[in-house]
Amino acid sequence: MENRHALLVDARLTQATGTAEREAAAEMLAERPGNGRITAGFDKAYDTAEFVAALRALNVTPHVAQNITARRGSNIDARTTRHAGYRISQVIRKRIEEANGWIQEVGGLAQTLHRGVERVGLAFRLRAAAYSLARLPNLLATG
Repeated sequence: MENRHALLVDARLTQATGTAEREAAAEMLAERPGNGRITAGFDKAYDTAEFVAALRALNVTPHVAQNITARRGSNIDARTTRHAGYRISQVIRKRIEEANGWIQEVGGLAQTLHRGVERVGLAFRLRAAAYSLARLPNLLATG
């Protein structure tokens, strides 16, 4: 999701494996055009050493929510969290849940009518595109 206007720029459906979300996120970021440094916001499930290292190798600053427990520390250190942009990313990243809710409720994908990753993935990408199109009138009205 692009943070400034909350438009979906890429969508993938994967088989649930426990690491599929992180792998898909890294793939999407690797396929982005250009090679300038960008930031990407994620929730606590993405706070793993492998994922953070993969993003840094892709020239992406990982704005991952810190998953600090009694037994482990976070893989995100002060060089990332000290910036105001990190705090802003943590607020804005929650917008992706709005898109997910819209796709399920309004888009009708809470219960799929298809079977298989390929067919359900196509339906998911279609609804993700519809979500961005539905947002356009609001963006155009504000200028």
